[in-house]
Amino acid sequence: MANTNPKKSALHEIPGIPSPESVSIEAAHSIQSFRKKTPTPAELVQGILAGNITALSRAITLVESTNPKHLSQANEVINSCLSHVKESVRIGITGVPGVGKSTFIEAFGKHLTSLGRKVAVLAVDPSSTISHGSILGDKTRMEELVKDKNAFIRPSASGETLGGVARKTRETITLCEAFGFDTIIIETVGVGQSETAVHSMVDFFLLLKIAGAGDELQGIKRGIMEMADAIVINKADGDNIRKSNLAKVEFNRALHLFPAKKSGWTPTTATCSAITKEGISAIWETILHYLKTTQSNQYFFEKRASQNQYWMLETINEYLKNHFYNHPEIVPLLEKNKEAVAQNALSPFAAAQDILDTYFKK
Repeated sequence: MANTNPKKSALHEIPGIPSPESVSIEAAHSIQSFRKKTPTPAELVQGILAGNITALSRAITLVESTNPKHLSQANEVINSCLSHVKESVRIGITGVPGVGKSTFIEAFGKHLTSLGRKVAVLAVDPSSTISHGSILGDKTRMEELVKDKNAFIRPSASGETLGGVARKTRETITLCEAFGFDTIIIETVGVGQSETAVHSMVDFFLLLKIAGAGDELQGIKRGIMEMADAIVINKADGDNIRKSNLAKVEFNRALHLFPAKKSGWTPTTATCSAITKEGISAIWETILHYLKTTQSNQYFFEKRASQNQYWMLETINEYLKNHFYNHPEIVPLLEKNKEAVAQNALSPFAAAQDILDTYFKK
């Protein structure tokens, strides 16, 4: 006779008291229906101008999309927001991995919001060259700033873009300024070969360093230091204060060897601690002094105009590159010639010329 009352497993869960619903069913359905609905560009713009943070996030996602169908919609959103852009200061922050960029930005951002400023942090995370994925953990690292009602943190993957600048960071700046953020902070992946990309979209370029990590001047490229408007030695606390002060003197001497800047600004050096908040307020005062100097001599406005031209040309280059690599006749020919080059049946230069000749004849 079959056992009609089998013995229960030791892992059997005894039913308990069900937890009360924290969200009403009606509210849940309302949220779900909103998320499923794809807003039009006009609705996104309306939401951005009304201060809807969800609309801003969805607009940035649209701008960052690589789907060709989203390009015209993204352009419509950006163009509609241009006339509503508020005055802002754009700050680029870079430094080697481990220098404490996220911790510094959180302390700096909290200081700015305490002064009544609205801060948007565009944090660019490195993408894996193998899996092409990114951790996008900046919101976790800036756990205090992310809860600030006057702050907005948007992590983006760097993708294949050199220098740690997300492909659409420049357009995202426009959306954040239209939303009403008056301080835009761009955190880069780290010191790379194309930090020029960051420099070409910000007003003030800040380089973070740490002391006690070896030769202070050997570990960084001259070009990065020449672009910097200020060098800040972070982690100047505890036993590291003396080393940080020595590093400050050394960097200050090095800066005087560089040619004078067109801006008329003399780069500064400083120390700070993102943990104790020591020196954070002084950095903001330095930035304000820089803005006053460059706006009075018109360099600030000339640089903004030059940056707009630069990004127009970069957009053209990007469009041409995408059009080339997605051309229906180029795609199969490219694969064919890549195989021929790999087999030494065709030289790389001849293969490239063959592809280009085909493209320009179309």
